[in-house]
Amino acid sequence: MKPILFNTDMVRAILEGRKTVTRRVVKPQPPNAHDILDFDEENNSFDFLCGMIADNCFIDFAYTAKAPYRPGDILYVRETWQNGFGGTYLYKADAEYDLFMTPEGKLVSDIPWRSSIYMPREAARIFLWVTDVRVERLQEIDDDGIVSEGLAIGDPFDELWDSTIKKADRALYGWEADPWVWVIEFERISREEAEQCQ
Repeated sequence: MKPILFNTDMVRAILEGRKTVTRRVVKPQPPNAHDILDFDEENNSFDFLCGMIADNCFIDFAYTAKAPYRPGDILYVRETWQNGFGGTYLYKADAEYDLFMTPEGKLVSDIPWRSSIYMPREAARIFLWVTDVRVERLQEIDDDGIVSEGLAIGDPFDELWDSTIKKADRALYGWEADPWVWVIEFERISREEAEQCQ
């Protein structure tokens, strides 16, 4: 079982059944890639056709990138969270909480949310079964892709995408850069189903 991070809005979209796909940047980006050559199922990798100019000649070469997930993988979602009283967990994606009882039993008004990066597997409540992985350019997304991402047709996917990319990385991975991305399709499954698949 592998972890995958989602922001609060995307967690809500998964919980509501609106989100069944996520896109993640291929890192590092294939150098000057202009096509996809092949998929190696055994190694779960894609070969890109890349090009460069050397000695005034254009030379094609292959570049291999290993996908982060493969069909059949089980993922547990890391989301913004906090330990609650009595060994419970609270999730930012849920309805607003008026008061918060700390694990020590102290009642406070503000919840000191913890980053999704630090969420342990035992706190996870969302499990995903990967059904397909492919690679494409970010701007190849169509209306069906936007809906599968949990948005409505006409919603600004470019703005959503850029909000997930660090400002310093937008020249490489932002919408305008049109990077190669992994397109990961999934189905939500129960904790019990996820544990049975291990």
